[in-house]
Amino acid sequence: MDGIDAIRAVCAPLRPRRPKRIGFLFNHDQTHQVAHSLPIALALAEMDGAFDVIVASTTPALRREILRIAGARIGSITCVDLSLNSMVSRTLNCALGHFLPSHKVLIYRDNLEFFRTLDVLVVSERTSLLLRTRYGLEQPLLVLADHGAGDRAIGFNGKTAQFDHVLAAGPKIRDRLIAEAGLDADRLSITGYPKFDLPPGTSPCAAMQANGRPTVLYNPHVSPHLSSWFRTGRQVLDYFLASDRYNLIFAPHVMLFQRRWALSIDRLRLARPGTIAAKYRDAPNIHIDTGSVCSTDMSYTAAADIYLGDVSSQIYEFLRKPRPCVFLNVHAIDPAGDVNYAHWQAGPVCTRVSDLDAALDNAVSRYDLIYRPIQKKLFDYTFDLTAQPSAQRAAHKLLQLAECNGD
Repeated sequence: MDGIDAIRAVCAPLRPRRPKRIGFLFNHDQTHQVAHSLPIALALAEMDGAFDVIVASTTPALRREILRIAGARIGSITCVDLSLNSMVSRTLNCALGHFLPSHKVLIYRDNLEFFRTLDVLVVSERTSLLLRTRYGLEQPLLVLADHGAGDRAIGFNGKTAQFDHVLAAGPKIRDRLIAEAGLDADRLSITGYPKFDLPPGTSPCAAMQANGRPTVLYNPHVSPHLSSWFRTGRQVLDYFLASDRYNLIFAPHVMLFQRRWALSIDRLRLARPGTIAAKYRDAPNIHIDTGSVCSTDMSYTAAADIYLGDVSSQIYEFLRKPRPCVFLNVHAIDPAGDVNYAHWQAGPVCTRVSDLDAALDNAVSRYDLIYRPIQKKLFDYTFDLTAQPSAQRAAHKLLQLAECNGD
């Protein structure tokens, strides 16, 4: 050790230690991702240590949702608003924003200096990998706390292996990411499902449910090549409009009616969702919600008696309290042995709306004997829940990662 190294070794313990900066980014057109990782930020802020918790949002709606969920605990974190700062980005967004998610893509380039100040950045989507792949930022560490815990193949593609670490809901996510995405096992930690730490919202359709009929939640996905909405959605609404047996909550993926056109990126498809006719909105046994907070805060998955859907990960939030389910297969998919449709084991699958009456009956009559044990197996494989809140488990892991990330 030469003289300079000796001086550094003596002085290093005396140098003030910079607090670690752990950031959480919410960058989307809708607010459905906030509940998946904000609880981690709040749990982290309640812990002791030399670190700062920074929550960054990119739209006023996201900021409002952060404030709504955090409540009085908002004072324990630092909130930052990110925006498009350059004229070029604003012009591009004005030109493209009606058709493409340009705002959330351009936000990275305009805020690189902010991202460079962080030691760890926690995100709930994969677009943030642009910081690494497009802009070459090696700092901060990128950590994925994914939104949802569904079965779709897009959640297990190779992009996920580009994160420095992944916080997984349970063994299903771990096993598939290792097998399909090539993620190293030591870059993944099972920490549970932080959204379950939050109480379900209050359903606004209780008045409708006073009629005593079973309530069905119809929850179609947004992706045109997977969703039941574009081909048969209005037939489903017509079925319940004419029904004297069921109530219906129509609460699709919050992005389905966000734009005039719905675009899927994993398999390029474009389709128009259209509008919801007044006859459905005015029906006394139908409650329609195309994007309020209640569509994302588990209000409807808690309120319904039966789930009706296609590929949305909300099926697993519904199965937290096991109940009958029915699935619509309108794309001639063969689900046998296909892990991307594992959730279709949880109830009858029908290919035509004309079969819906029988499928709903079968879902209920065969539930205890056939479907309940299958649902329990699916849920337990998807989520690893313990007495310790999931958000706390994830917060402890983030602290470990931050400490290992040198100053």
